[in-house]
Amino acid sequence: MFNNFLFIGLPYAALLMFIVGSIFRYRNQPFSVSSLSSQILESRILYWGSHSFHIGIVALFIGHLIGFLFPSSVISFTGQPTRLLIIEISAFAFGLLSLFGISTLIFRRISVARLKTVTYKMDMVVYALIVIQVVSGLWIAYFERWGSAWFAISLAPYLKSIFLLNPNFEAIAAMPFSIKLHVASAFVFVGMVPFTRLMHFLVFPFVYITRAYQYVIWNWDRKTRRGSTKFNEGVKAENN
Repeated sequence: MFNNFLFIGLPYAALLMFIVGSIFRYRNQPFSVSSLSSQILESRILYWGSHSFHIGIVALFIGHLIGFLFPSSVISFTGQPTRLLIIEISAFAFGLLSLFGISTLIFRRISVARLKTVTYKMDMVVYALIVIQVVSGLWIAYFERWGSAWFAISLAPYLKSIFLLNPNFEAIAAMPFSIKLHVASAFVFVGMVPFTRLMHFLVFPFVYITRAYQYVIWNWDRKTRRGSTKFNEGVKAENN
């Protein structure tokens, strides 16, 4: 019964919440679909944490997506030990980069006083889920090695069966706890998207990729402004 809930009930509940919740929020609260950037409150730590986390997590997501969409090609490609080793080391490196990034962002949230007032409980829940995902992924990569090969053989068919409405979880039910935790927490993460800031990635402004460059024309000497003693011209207040 527990496996039925974990690998059948939970996935469908999460996908239903993701689809219905995202549509409802976008149609009824469109202006809330934002990352609510806190860069204006603190930017130095954010730069290192955000860039590290996004580079690592996007690379890992693309790797998982390729394994899901093209399992046969992945199995064929990883049949050569050197290729398999390169993929495993690269994935582990991106996992460490993601862990560094999310740890930096959490440290930023709890150490910068101005950020505490704009941090909600749901933000901390998201951080916790991401940490579980990243740590369990690193645990699997180190102790349950060659995941890039067995993912395409075992997990990809299970995920495909979910979307085909014919779930078959026998393979994953026999796997170690770390893999079950990684998969289950991923579904919980998906179901939480409509209730968090994470929805901003669904409305990514792809038009920015193809639009014309914007020209910024300065009507003053930036060096002079930077060295000005007038507070209305760019000097930071002492209490900020």
